[in-house]
Amino acid sequence: MAEYQLYCFAQSGNCYRAALMLNLIGANWEPIWVDFFGEMVQRKPDYRENINEMGEAPVLVHGDKTLTQSGVILTYLANRSGKFKPQGEDEELEALRWIIFDNQKVNGFLGPFRFLRTLSKQKGDPAVLAFLKGRIDGNLAIVNKRLSSRKFLLGDRATIADISLAGYLYYPADEFGFDVAKEHPAVAAWCERIKALPGWKHPYELMPGHPLSAH
Repeated sequence: MAEYQLYCFAQSGNCYRAALMLNLIGANWEPIWVDFFGEMVQRKPDYRENINEMGEAPVLVHGDKTLTQSGVILTYLANRSGKFKPQGEDEELEALRWIIFDNQKVNGFLGPFRFLRTLSKQKGDPAVLAFLKGRIDGNLAIVNKRLSSRKFLLGDRATIADISLAGYLYYPADEFGFDVAKEHPAVAAWCERIKALPGWKHPYELMPGHPLSAH
């Protein structure tokens, strides 16, 4: 058995953060597929009682520890490996600031937008999609400005703040209906720098469950 087990599925940017971090630090890990769209195991009592009471993925199992929420998982793995770890209190707080902003405002809108547009059986209301797209544009502009003057969110090296931001930015543009890279060139250049890190893989290569028709 691998040292780490990650409950995940290929379509989830939240899961991708954790899977990408595991790969980037060279961890001995294995994915456990969560059938989010078919059996919807995350809604079943066994999953909620024994894996995650919140009914969500990702879930990282490491020995007797079971961790949920991608920001918690990233922090845990950074502390254990020493890689992508913010250095000192100021960097720790700055990384946390960007992780929260990302979870709430960047991938926090990109995820639901993509789900309603592409993955949901009942497509999203156009007015709701338009609202989400407006928020996405404004929040990505903030990130684009930040990255126009530095290589990574905190400076010259990647941290868990960058791995958090990577959540939904590598999924195909046609799933969103717009191209983040074309609209936000500094974000696009940053995406290429993240891709150059040893161990980077696309979410559809790193996690099980793609394509959906295969299950």
